[in-house]
Amino acid sequence: MSEQTEQRTEQQTGASPAWLTGHLTPVPDEIDAVGLEVTGTLPDELTGRYFRNGPNPLPGQDSGHWFTGHGMVHGVRLRDGRAEWYRNRWVRTRSFTDGAPFVADDLTIDRTAVLANTHVIPHAGKILALVEVGFPYELTPELETVGPCDFDGRLTSAMTAHPKQDPVTGELLFFGYGFMPPYLTYHRLSADGRLVESREIEVPGPTMMHDFAITENHVIWLDLPLVFDLELVNGGMPYRWDDAYGARIGVMPRDQHTGTQAGTVRWFDVDPCYVFHVGNAHEDAQGRVVLDAARYRPEEFTAFWPTIGGPGQETAAAAGPAQAAASTGNARVHRWTLDPASGKVSEETLDDRGVEFPTHDDARTGRPHRFLYTAADDAIVKYDLRDGSSEALELGPELTPGEAVFVPAQGARAEDEGWLLSIVSDLAATRSELLVLDASDLSRTASVRLPRRVPAGFHGSWIPDA
Repeated sequence: MSEQTEQRTEQQTGASPAWLTGHLTPVPDEIDAVGLEVTGTLPDELTGRYFRNGPNPLPGQDSGHWFTGHGMVHGVRLRDGRAEWYRNRWVRTRSFTDGAPFVADDLTIDRTAVLANTHVIPHAGKILALVEVGFPYELTPELETVGPCDFDGRLTSAMTAHPKQDPVTGELLFFGYGFMPPYLTYHRLSADGRLVESREIEVPGPTMMHDFAITENHVIWLDLPLVFDLELVNGGMPYRWDDAYGARIGVMPRDQHTGTQAGTVRWFDVDPCYVFHVGNAHEDAQGRVVLDAARYRPEEFTAFWPTIGGPGQETAAAAGPAQAAASTGNARVHRWTLDPASGKVSEETLDDRGVEFPTHDDARTGRPHRFLYTAADDAIVKYDLRDGSSEALELGPELTPGEAVFVPAQGARAEDEGWLLSIVSDLAATRSELLVLDASDLSRTASVRLPRRVPAGFHGSWIPDA
């Protein structure tokens, strides 16, 4: 945010911007705590670490947008029915330690000078903190920063914060997008962490492609009308809605030996929308691609975007930053069915409830799945995609959940046999807990009281002990 914009916002509201208030308020430091209080009973087999990433500007900083604070990972260590420790650490990128610019005066890009604030995942024995504009940063199991990772110099583009691991091959598929050509690059990591494939995918321009999907045989691209605008580079996020860009979904074969030229994409025009987060995708018995995601209609996105620092933020701030910060937005679970044989696409909204952060059993990534778990303003919502039903654990108006990460039970025989882990915070910004739910019925299994409030953040992973 420019100094002039910040001054206007404060004059209009008499308060801090929405992304620095309420349950989004950053914490000022790093702490460690041991022997955490547990209510209920933690399953013994939940032995590992739950890590969750999110933006957390340094004290006194205004990042200008919710998405652009320095990355901070919060971790809880569970073992043998106990919550052994909590700790939080900033990811020590070159941006954090040295104030290094992402784009230099000569327009060269430093992909190590990033925020690393969006996701944290394990792959091939490494723990990676991710942000979609640059390189990942490796962390230790104790959340200390090892350093940037470019896969032995092979990665030359950014890496999305939403890679997809194929549950059968163990490969990690991902992409990078940019504001200069190449606008989109596809990558594939082997199960042992080697970058074995990279190729450019042609798209018309520089859009913000936050997520994508895979199926057993395809990669699914989302080419949507949130576009880079050079005139906004002095603000928090230089992206704006552009009706003229259009909206389309691409289906690309994963196998280069299908007779289709490598990188060839079949594009399907869809109704204008934006998607931050995909639920899952699969191929049905007719060979069609079925994609489920949290979809914003144009009017929903353009109302939501300014409240977290996008263009028009002064007007949104005047309406009340605390109110804006209390909402996860108005995305709804939506389904597209794309038929490569006929070139036709159909789409339907599966529920009217506003939700975000869809998750599923990772063992079914790219394959048919029955259940989808989401976070609403004050509830965790489970969807049964087979019969079209849903159920919700209502937390009450004073509490808001984060993403619910599914952890399968050992030897599970049903898709929803396991647990959901979610950090729940109160809107008054005073306390947080790690909530453990039985995924089969959303009943409370246990709650770990965290020693400090955890700001609302983005994505996390359960990392079981080897």
